[in-house]
Amino acid sequence: MARILVANRGEIAVRIIRAIHLLGDTAVAVHAPDDARALHVLRADLALPLPGTGPGAYLDIEAVVAAAASCGADLVHPGYGFLSENADFARACEQAGIGFIGPPPEVLARLGNKVTARHVAEQAGIPVPPGSSGPTTAEEARAFFGAHGPLMVKALSGGGGRGMREVHDAAQIEEAFDRCASEARAAFGDGALYVEKLLPDARHIEVQIVADTHGGVSHLWERDCSIQRRHQKLIEVAPSPSLAPHTRRRIIDAATRLAAAVGYHGIGTVEFLLDGDEFWFMEANPRLQVEHTITEAITGADLVTTQIRLARGARLADCGLAQPPAARGFALQARLHAEKLDRSGDPYPATGTITGFALPSGPGVRVDTAGYAGWTVGPRYDPLLAKIIAVGNDFEDAARRAAMAVTECGIDGVETNRALLHAILTDPDFLTGTWDTSYLPARLAGFASHLSPPAPFAADP
Repeated sequence: MARILVANRGEIAVRIIRAIHLLGDTAVAVHAPDDARALHVLRADLALPLPGTGPGAYLDIEAVVAAAASCGADLVHPGYGFLSENADFARACEQAGIGFIGPPPEVLARLGNKVTARHVAEQAGIPVPPGSSGPTTAEEARAFFGAHGPLMVKALSGGGGRGMREVHDAAQIEEAFDRCASEARAAFGDGALYVEKLLPDARHIEVQIVADTHGGVSHLWERDCSIQRRHQKLIEVAPSPSLAPHTRRRIIDAATRLAAAVGYHGIGTVEFLLDGDEFWFMEANPRLQVEHTITEAITGADLVTTQIRLARGARLADCGLAQPPAARGFALQARLHAEKLDRSGDPYPATGTITGFALPSGPGVRVDTAGYAGWTVGPRYDPLLAKIIAVGNDFEDAARRAAMAVTECGIDGVETNRALLHAILTDPDFLTGTWDTSYLPARLAGFASHLSPPAPFAADP
């Protein structure tokens, strides 16, 4: 029986603990003092406090490794976000004699850094959009804007849409850099930024890769993550409902080729922007994804137990994944957040104590959550309350089930984006399955005008 420390919190920590228990192993949680009653702490076999408060506690490499060593952990699972793509963290675990559930430090260093990952893609013959070649200053970004026009500011480390801003006017660059750097430091402990040419109205397609330590590389099909708000994914679909078969083959080939080129092992994703039949590499996430649930739904694979088994040296064949399993039907994931909307439809976190927490169930419905009645939702952490997953025989069937599941969410004590999710899932334009990343920005203000009363601004008299 192994002892595995989960270096994360929230619903993903609960999900990982469930997988650890399924394998018959011992799960150890860590937590900031202000997170002591979080569900992952209550579900673990042992819970250890970290110094500091808020997200910073979970970004403290020395403290997390010390906690793992103190309890005799054999392995550390980083989840997503926080230290999951941090090569220094993986190296510190390695130096302490503790296994890291993920790629080795040298692979994390190449893929966790978005500019280095672009170089890897180029060397593998995969197209990339024009972009800066390293950590970039606001002054350098202005010069790039002059040469290429509108750009995207991106965090050099991490992912999940944090530390990203579109810039359509050179006068916006300073503000975008300040905001992106602040977000990136808070989420990943690294405020370095780079820029890429903005590719508007593209589709966001990502391929789930899986690889063992013996050179085996395969895939578990793709997900369409184009329904985004401020570059934060809100609804994801697997497989993509409108991806042409020949384009699917080309994108999957590019993803597995990149994984093989770096000697990848474990699970991860390679993400692309797609316009027609033309696609560009965007980034690689060498970790578990928030939306792994829908890949599990269409393939029957348990990605988290697979991830742990691969870290122990299992081959893909041992996991039943030497060949990608056939994709069955469609699955959608809707992210239920604790949030309010301002007058323009932009979200900001909602806080409060949950007094009622009734979640949907029934055929084809799954819910991953760390919420419960009595839990206080504060402003310091990710506002994700639950992931609502629905499976159907076809895309419209899955969307109907997801819409019905969202209506069955009964959460009292804190406001949520339930109405917005339902509006999207029942929108005729969404049900075509042919949208791109411009879909939600173009409709958000209209949705917001009848979903939520205007929120007061601090500057109002």
